[in-house]
Amino acid sequence: MSHQDKGHFAAKHENKSIEPTVSADIQKSGKDNCLTCAAAHLIAKRLSLSPTQVGVQTDLLEYRITDCQMGLFGFLDKKKRIDPNINIPGDLEKELDKKNEDGRISCLECWNIAKQMKVKKLDIGSACEKKKIRIKPCQLGAF
Repeated sequence: MSHQDKGHFAAKHENKSIEPTVSADIQKSGKDNCLTCAAAHLIAKRLSLSPTQVGVQTDLLEYRITDCQMGLFGFLDKKKRIDPNINIPGDLEKELDKKNEDGRISCLECWNIAKQMKVKKLDIGSACEKKKIRIKPCQLGAF
């Protein structure tokens, strides 16, 4: 989606329709046509859906996903929440290098690394940013 299309999220999903149960949960959990990344993941877990399915429904409702748990986007001041001065431990650096595919690691893989290594998702986001590894694709389909 290009920057000019911002706010027209449903256009990404031509053949999809709004699911009333998911829609109701998004509207209940969201505020001001925004849904946080954490809330979207909670909805997915509660309804036994994939984060991608919740992301599609969020787009169809024209809600913005905010407060990325990796620290990459959606904050009121429009700045990332990453720490550019993070000290990357050697074992984390090795794991990121191992999972790096052409300068990218998926959001889901980053979450798996955070869980496995018992580190914060924000620290993984910061480490990837420092190493110039793009986190893509987003589990919710935001990028």
